Amino acid sequence: MKVEIWSDVMCPFCYIGKRKFEAALAQFPQKDSIEIVWKSFQLNPSQVTDPDKSVTEYLAEVKGWTLGYARQMNDYVTNMAKEVGLDYDFDKAVVANSFDAHRLVQLAKKYDQGDALEERLFKAYFTEGLNTADHETLLQLGTDIGLPAEEVRQVLTSSAYTTEVKRDIQEARQIGVTGVPFFVFNQKYAVSGAQAPETFLGALHKSFGEWQAANPAGEPVTIDGPVCTPDGDCA
Repeated sequence: MKVEIWSDVMCPFCYIGKRKFEAALAQFPQKDSIEIVWKSFQLNPSQVTDPDKSVTEYLAEVKGWTLGYARQMNDYVTNMAKEVGLDYDFDKAVVANSFDAHRLVQLAKKYDQGDALEERLFKAYFTEGLNTADHETLLQLGTDIGLPAEEVRQVLTSSAYTTEVKRDIQEARQIGVTGVPFFVFNQKYAVSGAQAPETFLGALHKSFGEWQAANPAGEPVTIDGPVCTPDGDCA
């Protein structure tokens, strides 16, 4: 069964939500039957990458907050992250446009490494203070999870996967996504935000039960014909 997750690299609740969903998935008996598909979403498509500007300053500007209140909000989110084992450092985080990072995630999905790259990008942004819009940084992050370096370079120096990113964003609009993280289970049930693991677990049980009923697993019906067996008999 498919679980689709709309997310943005610069979204602090998306990383927290990822951890809470993973906690739920670890408790789910049929977790090996769940396919996770990461979808692109940009909180601020017009964001200008600015390594000289702190995330605190950025938030104060776009939200109309004082610097003191922006710091207070970052401290609040940092404490939330600690509760799920994440170490956020907003003083190091680089204000960066996420479009190229999303294009790289689309490439990673080709190699079934979408989840691994999302994890690597989140850590780079929130913990390591890396510029996730910088192409050399993205090349390193991509190769960190095993993506072919030359293919990563080709993507970053072209417009590859632009259509796929925009398609994800358009799909989000069509289904009414106004914020991320946004989880869709079996294309039917949605969970918005970094909810408690129990909420995700409930959604998994409900959606999987319906999916399983519509996709019953059983022994295949065999139509016999001429075969060869391991002991050398052919008939």
